[in-house]
Amino acid sequence: MNLKGKHFLTLLDYSPEEIEYLLDLSSKLKKEKHEGVSHKHLTGKNVALIFEKTSTRTRCAFEVASSDLGMHPVYLDPSASQIGKKESIPDTARVLGRMFDGIEYRGFEQTIVEELAKHAGVPVWNGLTNEYHPTQILADFLTIKEHFGRLKGVKLVYMGDARYNMGNSLMIGSAKMGLDFTACAPSKYFPCDEVYNKCLEIAKQTGAKITLEEDPIKATKNADVIYTDVWVSMGEPDYIWEERIKDLLPYQVNSKIMENAGENCKFMHCLPAFHDLKTTIGKSIYDKFGLDALEVTNEVFESKQSIVFDEAENRLHTIKAVMLATLK
Repeated sequence: MNLKGKHFLTLLDYSPEEIEYLLDLSSKLKKEKHEGVSHKHLTGKNVALIFEKTSTRTRCAFEVASSDLGMHPVYLDPSASQIGKKESIPDTARVLGRMFDGIEYRGFEQTIVEELAKHAGVPVWNGLTNEYHPTQILADFLTIKEHFGRLKGVKLVYMGDARYNMGNSLMIGSAKMGLDFTACAPSKYFPCDEVYNKCLEIAKQTGAKITLEEDPIKATKNADVIYTDVWVSMGEPDYIWEERIKDLLPYQVNSKIMENAGENCKFMHCLPAFHDLKTTIGKSIYDKFGLDALEVTNEVFESKQSIVFDEAENRLHTIKAVMLATLK
């Protein structure tokens, strides 16, 4: 499998075989990491990490993965780059492409990362845009494989707002890899028709099932994995909270939902999660709405069924695989 020079912008650009290859490579690199086996296959290379949105897991994963592979990462935060402000995206891409061997972008519209890829002349990796989050899906699928031994046929239910990057990307990944995927939300929070219809076409070739469902009890019955994410994305205004809480509280992942799925069901979340009052936002939500948890209760988050920290660790190994595969 030769992916050298290929961008990683959305899983729509990758075949099931290529995704499987990246997951296998991730497993190999994870095993080597745990055994202390050095894999500095990219010594001497330099990568630019552009973050227009802040991050914990994505930034740490890219920086540690770069170091493990022998590369030097340069982090550019929102105040450290002129991208789209004093310098156009094409100009930024052509400058950085002359200095770096690869470029990661985490920020806003998908068109930005696509324009970077068009002009950079080096591989560009999507660390998150409003529309897609493909590196997260690789980590999620590696985690599912580790716990279930397979992807094909696994029943994955995404609870909450499925209109944006996580709902889109989980649905695309599921369609590509043959999962039984359900987006469970009020109908106005379903994925857009364009992405949904693309996934239905892909599913015809892979045997995947793609379902949109408003009833959380019906959706989660006998689920293998229940997945959720925060209800308000970074950068959205505060007034959105009240509307989202009103609409999505019936879709909170709690003990009733997990019991309906069954004792073998696993809980996943891309993090951060509002499951207690130990964050500034969590305390603010409690003060305004009297809720001590939002998309998932603390009981579920801290339960034996929760595999969120396996999932978080796997961000490192899958991001490392993407960089290695596209640079070596």
